Amino acid sequence: MVDATSALPRRVRATAAAMDLLRRLRGLHGPLMLHQSGGCCDGSAPMCYPADEFVIGDHDVLLGLLDLRLRVGKQPESAPEPADVAPVWISGPQFAAWQHTQLVLDVVPGRGSGFSLESPEGWRFLSRGRVFDHAELTALATAEVVTGEGWARGERPAVSTEPQVVAEAADACPVPGRGTSQNSM
Repeated sequence: MVDATSALPRRVRATAAAMDLLRRLRGLHGPLMLHQSGGCCDGSAPMCYPADEFVIGDHDVLLGLLDLRLRVGKQPESAPEPADVAPVWISGPQFAAWQHTQLVLDVVPGRGSGFSLESPEGWRFLSRGRVFDHAELTALATAEVVTGEGWARGERPAVSTEPQVVAEAADACPVPGRGTSQNSM
């Protein structure tokens, strides 16, 4: 939720399990990036690649920067090193359809795409979503989005003070009729 004194809500958050997997993948492959797939081979799965191995289009939109140093509910004490940041991108047309939704990066057991780095790990990334409330949408309406073209020029997103890592997906996008922090998803 957003109030008059808080920063912008995050367009992307991650579960602790997703962050753990990203840290493991970074140890194996170096700096990472993610792109929310818009379909084709993997449906709409978030795809993880070594940084700079996936060409970001001029009209792709940066959803956010995941600080891989962070744990549940923690805020950074200093700026991250470039290797500690995993940018999360989405295509421009898909962003237009999803701009009212906070993406929650999660993992589930199984095998994802052969194109995404987590494929041999026995886990696959999964996007969960939560529709922003009216106050959040109002705050985001004035926020600049960073496109691939802007990123290439050095533009970076505004910093949010909202926690980035949640224990479980239900903590960011609760299931109606269930409490938060349940493993029943």
